[in-house]
Amino acid sequence: MLRLSRNPGADTALKLTVVACAMFAFVFVVMVPLYNVMCDVLGINGKTSGTAYTAVPAAVDTSREITVQFIATNNDGMPWVFRPEVRQVKVHPGEATDTVFYAANPTTAMMVAQAIPSVTPSRAAGFFHKTECFCFDQQPLDGKASAQMPLQFVVDQDLPEDIRTITLSYTLFDVTAMTGNRVAVR
Repeated sequence: MLRLSRNPGADTALKLTVVACAMFAFVFVVMVPLYNVMCDVLGINGKTSGTAYTAVPAAVDTSREITVQFIATNNDGMPWVFRPEVRQVKVHPGEATDTVFYAANPTTAMMVAQAIPSVTPSRAAGFFHKTECFCFDQQPLDGKASAQMPLQFVVDQDLPEDIRTITLSYTLFDVTAMTGNRVAVR
């Protein structure tokens, strides 16, 4: 049997360190991607599609009215002003609805942002379809500049009857360092 040292305490500490490192690697290398795949497949955790919805609704259901609320949050270290122009709208399932978010870069440097959406309740995510969204692309903004960022969406007619309010929240991330001089666009 191979002995690492004559000190059993040092052997135990080394073994515990190796086990802790292996557990840490397992969580971030295996579990995070697996979790993201499961959320996408099952439509849980409020994740929405990162691509434009292209199906045409059959009809507008005027017998139902759904309240859609909008929330905008900056990730830590993101200095932009970021907010919805309206805090909520009332929509009928099947009806295409337009709204706008406002963004302003108060710094003097050009920055690139990426908005990550989330829908609550999470079971409504599969029924909330974005046909146009600033979240599909990275958003470059010169220093001291501002922009209107459009969003168009449709709430599916098959939305469960007990869901009367949907909250769409965006978290805005600074991705300037990750993009270098390139900006990913659709």
